[in-house]
Amino acid sequence: VQLQASGGGLAQAGGSLRLSCAGSGGTLSSYGMGWFRQAPGKEREFVAAVSWSGRDTEYADSVKGRFTISRDNAKNTVYLQMNSLKPEDTAVYYCAGNIWGSVASDHNRFDYWGQGTLVTVSS
Repeated sequence: VQLQASGGGLAQAGGSLRLSCAGSGGTLSSYGMGWFRQAPGKEREFVAAVSWSGRDTEYADSVKGRFTISRDNAKNTVYLQMNSLKPEDTAVYYCAGNIWGSVASDHNRFDYWGQGTLVTVSS
């Protein structure tokens, strides 16, 4: 399965963006999905994850209450709604899928990765 992330761009602090991760070459409906990000000079970090059913979610403390992960299995797409953006949210955002279908925050538990989409938040 291939993952294609999109929706990044430039936003002002306090603004919103919605990222999308579309699957091709296979269905994402049985995969646990996650979003990670990597800022310049920093290590990749977990942002959010959702189980195959969408019932279970997990968030990094830094985005809890501001970001929402969701999925539409009929559209084979996962979303990350980002509100109240902060300059420290600036990073390349990656979507990833794990074949176990579960929520996970460890990037080593993910089997498929999309290319990144750049999010820049200005102050």
